[in-house]
Amino acid sequence: MTEYRSSRDLDWPLLALSVVISAFGVLQIYSATAGTVWKDAWWKQALFVAAGLVVMHIMARIDYHRLLELAPVFYVLGLVLLLGVLLLGRQVFGSRRWIPLPGGFTFQVSEFVKLVVVLLAARYLSELRGDRPGARDLLRLGVLVALPMALVMKQPDLGTALTYAAIAVAGVFFAGLRWQHAAVLALLFVLVLPLGWTFLKDYQKARLTSFLNPGGDPLGSGYQVIQSKIAVGSGGMWGKGVARGSQTQLRYLPVAHTDFVLSSFAEEHGFVGVAVVLTLYFLMLMQIVQNAQAAPDRAGMYVCMGVCALLLFHLLVNVGMLVGRMIITGVPLPLMSYGGSSVLTVFMMLGLVNNVRLQRFVN
Repeated sequence: MTEYRSSRDLDWPLLALSVVISAFGVLQIYSATAGTVWKDAWWKQALFVAAGLVVMHIMARIDYHRLLELAPVFYVLGLVLLLGVLLLGRQVFGSRRWIPLPGGFTFQVSEFVKLVVVLLAARYLSELRGDRPGARDLLRLGVLVALPMALVMKQPDLGTALTYAAIAVAGVFFAGLRWQHAAVLALLFVLVLPLGWTFLKDYQKARLTSFLNPGGDPLGSGYQVIQSKIAVGSGGMWGKGVARGSQTQLRYLPVAHTDFVLSSFAEEHGFVGVAVVLTLYFLMLMQIVQNAQAAPDRAGMYVCMGVCALLLFHLLVNVGMLVGRMIITGVPLPLMSYGGSSVLTVFMMLGLVNNVRLQRFVN
């Protein structure tokens, strides 16, 4: 366990930011689910946040070097659990992503594997002998990350699978990616795109085509983004008020408490409300970067920047898809979208960042 000299050593700004963002999420989930079958979701989310704060404290006290040593074990366990999801998981809306738990709760393994990928990439890159990763290093890391990606895409869950790639790409970038390797990777990406199209499900292909022209199928594949843009625009400068958004309360906006929670928030709190929330996220990311800069070693830096890259990817994709600038992939908004697995995973990562910070004060 990590022992520090004073409670002042903790990253209190990071903790405060996470609590405030989570509070906005609970408020919006309450508003978006009032009078629906999901009306109890807000207090469940509050319980998830409370549990997340406990988990964050625990993660802050476990030496991250010990977790890095166990990264291969976590990786194998993660692969086994992902296989278990495909065989025994609960199917919802055509996707098999959850393992049912007692009490009506579910466990989404792919969310926790994000933390495993952060630890794995940090350990792998910090143990490289050269100043920069070579071609073999990139290939090995690519294979390690591709395995859980393939299993998650099989569920299917393209959005979560892409988050694993974001962690790896950020890691090799900060490790000093050579421009020649970057050019080769870009070329391979372009060549693989046509092949990747053949592995997509029909609804995923429809989302890609509707991204270019959502008006082509306004009641089908383009419905979500059209209703989201209407909700965002109708909020105006100050919003319509809590539980007063027409798109949200009349149920035109789909899954307003999960993937489209920010659209619902924009309708009821307007441009000003969204600006406040995005500012809070920006401050959180900057706080993580600050901890990365002050990390006691390269492994700690990679851990912090892996977490930062993951959260930034979630933000860019989620916010982008709400206004039609990104393909709808089901990527949740960290700490605001409803979901226990997502909330707990984010708090675990923030605890890990706090642990890197606390290592500077270890006696």
